[in-house]
Amino acid sequence: REVKEPFSEDIEAKINRPKPIYEPTELPVTAQVYWRQAQAGLAKNLETQIFIALELLVKEYPEFIPAHIKFAEVLKADEQTELALEILHQAASLYPNEPELMKAQITALANEKKWLEATLSAQQFALMNPEHSQVDEFNQLAETYRKKFQSQLKSKLRGNTIANVVTGALGVALTGNPFAAMNAVQTTALMLRGESKIGKNLAKSATKSLPMVEDETILEYVNTMGQKLAKMTGRDEFEYQFYIINDENLNAFALPGGQIFINLGAIVKTNSEAELAGLLAHELAHTVLSHGFQLMSEGNLISSVTQYIPYAGGVVSNLIVLNYSREMERQADVLGTRILVSADYAADGVRNLMNTLNKDKEDRGIIAWLSTHPETAKRVRYLEELIVNSGYNRYAYEGVVHHAKIQAKAKALLVEKKKDFSEI
Repeated sequence: REVKEPFSEDIEAKINRPKPIYEPTELPVTAQVYWRQAQAGLAKNLETQIFIALELLVKEYPEFIPAHIKFAEVLKADEQTELALEILHQAASLYPNEPELMKAQITALANEKKWLEATLSAQQFALMNPEHSQVDEFNQLAETYRKKFQSQLKSKLRGNTIANVVTGALGVALTGNPFAAMNAVQTTALMLRGESKIGKNLAKSATKSLPMVEDETILEYVNTMGQKLAKMTGRDEFEYQFYIINDENLNAFALPGGQIFINLGAIVKTNSEAELAGLLAHELAHTVLSHGFQLMSEGNLISSVTQYIPYAGGVVSNLIVLNYSREMERQADVLGTRILVSADYAADGVRNLMNTLNKDKEDRGIIAWLSTHPETAKRVRYLEELIVNSGYNRYAYEGVVHHAKIQAKAKALLVEKKKDFSEI
């Protein structure tokens, strides 16, 4: 407690966003007027009045959940489907833990046969709210729409009329690229095999092409930590595997199905076991939330691959960057922190990792991971708010001494690698 710096002084024990409201009587007077105008417009079929009133409500009083749902219904009836989906998406981003809102979004996606998106929305709610009374219902929705997505893929594959599901993102034929070139038909066939098999195939290719760490002590350290965290994810169907790339940069990435890669530099540049666990938990969150699988369906699984970039001192670096959206990153931050807490690590592991990145932006070894994690200072702040509001324990297991011992071995490996490279 004495060693750790306090959070920002202006972090309050409450979230600034207004709490969700469902009853019109709980709204301010102006908002109640808007809602009455919308209801009157609906009764008389006055389209302009309906749209103006609902638009004002969702803009000025986003905490009123029924307004978002009603606005989306009206837009869909007016054949403005994409705008309806956007309204629900924005609302769900603000209030992702509201079941009625999430059900409305899932139903809207399913009505448009966006089966994968519907699956992931249902799955994400269940994972982020494991104690919610409706978690079984959301898991069932996820399973139902997952089957429909698989059926849709099979139909496209049989007809051989697939659009360009993957736009070459997996097939950048660079020397040493562990991901073989794949056309749309091949990629869809791979997707039909499911997340676990996709991840294992890609991981197998990656380990053949990348310089992997073989030190048993370091591997056991990371695997023990990773498996402990993986047990807290809520997705037991994955066979989680953790790999270490012999590279000095702080980088990590998650492939579908629980295949997690970190660089040796992640061990060297983190300050404790809890901080490294924060990195692993963040990447685990990406994989259990199916973010990589979602990117694959959009043609962006490996959307930026930079192979063999020389840094100062002649060190060869391999950067594999997944272009997650900011919403995906926030989800991974939040779920990663919850995983960390469930595994009895200090709750601020992910937060401290972000803080380290924010302080060391000029370190070229930090750039790899930081480049895909913008606005780090803001993320530190909302993670602090999450920890304070949830009552999470910042002073649980930190693991500084043991981490330092593993760090020493990791540093020795990197020195040896530099020496070998300089002699070539």
